[in-house]
Amino acid sequence: MRSRYPSSSNFAYSFGPGPLTPAIKALVAANVAMFVIAMIAPAITLRLGLRPADVVSELYLWQPLTYMFLHSGIFHILFNMLALWMFGVELERMWGSRFFVKYYFVCGAGAALSTMLLAFTPFAFADQLYSSLTIGASGAVYGLLLAYALYFPDRPIYMYMVFPIPAKYFVMIIGAISLLSSMGGPGGGVAHTTHLGGLIAGYLYLKGGRVHLVSELKYRYLKWRINRMRRKFDVYSGGRADDVDRRVH
Repeated sequence: MRSRYPSSSNFAYSFGPGPLTPAIKALVAANVAMFVIAMIAPAITLRLGLRPADVVSELYLWQPLTYMFLHSGIFHILFNMLALWMFGVELERMWGSRFFVKYYFVCGAGAALSTMLLAFTPFAFADQLYSSLTIGASGAVYGLLLAYALYFPDRPIYMYMVFPIPAKYFVMIIGAISLLSSMGGPGGGVAHTTHLGGLIAGYLYLKGGRVHLVSELKYRYLKWRINRMRRKFDVYSGGRADDVDRRVH
């Protein structure tokens, strides 16, 4: 129940980008539903998870898409859905739900494709990658993180929840970690190649001119108008500079 009276606190704060947007709400619901189903019927993971050997020999052509909705444990799905909310909400508001969903699946499918392609390379880990099972939304989430860094390069991201790093450098760091880990010998490339594939797929898609230009221009124009009105009426998040009890106005 919301009080009718103003709060006596001198502090105002918020956490995260705000409420779930429509597409992210649907994606979170689908992931949670599949997580519960997989707990009840674990065998479904073998059919819907990404295994290059099954895609090629058994023609399980749906796996490059369905693997994104499966997770190996509570913390796996928790962190992926948390990242989806934190980095996806603002992108969906800017792009619109239709383009956001398209981009999400392009990154996830691109991550799966990179995994399959690397399974046929002469590298040491290729044989294991060919027969290993990959699940999780991490490839698509890495693509969202790449887009977030391109649009908001100087936004701080807290690495390990402690060290604030500008988004552009954060993506460079995790990209380098994924690249080095994927070349780390047998077993090292199973999940990291998928992460790296999501980054690459997102970058190529955005740089290929597929961004919804009209939606982006509307977002930029609205943001400019809001900032202009704030300056005009001397409105700031911390109150006026000469306000002794600086509150949010």
